[in-house]
Amino acid sequence: MIKMTKFVFLAASLVFATQAVTNTALAAEAEQVFKFYCAQCHGFEGKGKGPNVTKDFPVTPRDFTNATEMSKLTDNYIRGIVMDGGPSQSKSPLMPPWGKTISDAEANGLIKHLRGLCKCKGKAG
Repeated sequence: MIKMTKFVFLAASLVFATQAVTNTALAAEAEQVFKFYCAQCHGFEGKGKGPNVTKDFPVTPRDFTNATEMSKLTDNYIRGIVMDGGPSQSKSPLMPPWGKTISDAEANGLIKHLRGLCKCKGKAG
């Protein structure tokens, strides 16, 4: 009985450890996707102040750390902008479509990363 209990405990520990490593890897991948595709305009911290944004920049990129504003957006709305570009959601044409470049899984990870930046949940829908 003790051997079986130890086995079950070890197996459960392995499952939890594997899940933790997987979650960490997915978060790291999402952060890399953000840095590559988004940070040039939205900034590495997501505050809308990326290196491409100068005083002559024609739009103000969204501040992903603004929980009040980010809470108003559904995940599907964000996905639409990411995958189909700004004009698909009546936003700036400077926001390019990444749907042919990133996978659905990467888009989902990116949305989760954005929710982490704002420390908020999106509007239902």
